[in-house]
Amino acid sequence: MGLTLPTGTDPASIRARVEAVELLLERSFRIPGINVPIGLDALIGLVPVIGDIVTTAMGAYIVWEARNLGLSKWQLTRMGANVGFDALLGLVPLVGDAADFVFRSNTRNLRIIKKHLDKHHPETRVIEG
Repeated sequence: MGLTLPTGTDPASIRARVEAVELLLERSFRIPGINVPIGLDALIGLVPVIGDIVTTAMGAYIVWEARNLGLSKWQLTRMGANVGFDALLGLVPLVGDAADFVFRSNTRNLRIIKKHLDKHHPETRVIEG
């Protein structure tokens, strides 16, 4: 009953890994009663300094995978800015923790990657339904 992710360097494998990391960081759990999705980004971010370092590193991993896919410098810059802005918000006590519920940098970055993959590697597209 374990989660297995592909280890290849092909676009489909990278897409699966990035989607799994985004799900883990942004939408792993639901807050009972209000049904709002949260992830480890919000939970680990509650730990001062160390939590922000860990979540920033995991966000940087998504940017690194995007670089491996050959995204443009502009797209990588936007993705890096998303992670950097999230990290800066995380440095502010309480405000950073609240911002993790609103500003989901990893979801934004996944959207950029999916747009690139859908255009340049349409065979990686997953039809959900």
